[in-house]
Amino acid sequence: MEPLRIHTGLVYPLYRANIDTDQLIPKQFLKRIERSGFGQFLFYHWRFDDDGNPRKDFTLNNPKYQGTSILVGGDNFGCGSSREHAPWALQDYGFRVIIAPSFADIFKNNCVKNGILAIPASEEQVQQIVKKAESTQYTLTVNLEEQVVTDNEGLELHFDIPAYPKEMLLNGWDEIGVTLNYEDKIKQYELAHK
Repeated sequence: MEPLRIHTGLVYPLYRANIDTDQLIPKQFLKRIERSGFGQFLFYHWRFDDDGNPRKDFTLNNPKYQGTSILVGGDNFGCGSSREHAPWALQDYGFRVIIAPSFADIFKNNCVKNGILAIPASEEQVQQIVKKAESTQYTLTVNLEEQVVTDNEGLELHFDIPAYPKEMLLNGWDEIGVTLNYEDKIKQYELAHK
């Protein structure tokens, strides 16, 4: 995974509460076992009609949001079934950061394990960001080391993150990567216990 230290990106506002994992990546696309290639199916039933044509009424299809990498959503983002495919789809599409008033716990943990930073923010802060992102192409800078989100208009949103997921994201480690940090000790143990 790519380390996430300071990320500046275009904001995509999707201010809806209870966006669940089946809306993020519908069940019919869960048959693949690799982590890549899921971005094309992100929000599939919202982005495409029954014939697979892009819907003009879904904002992610608007050229204004092409290249977006920061998603701002509503309360209880990522609820529903525990499917790691949801962060895979978000990440493969290009999202590195999600900001919402709250997240489903399993989804938030799956985000960290797949290199996505999920930032909780107050309802007021989220609405402020959404309003700006709906009216213009709006970018934010997320500084994970300093735990702050800023824009060029004076926004300063501080956020909390526990030390372990912060370290994973800063270093681009998934849980296998964390384990590999102890590779020498594992080899020593294996040699000592043949």
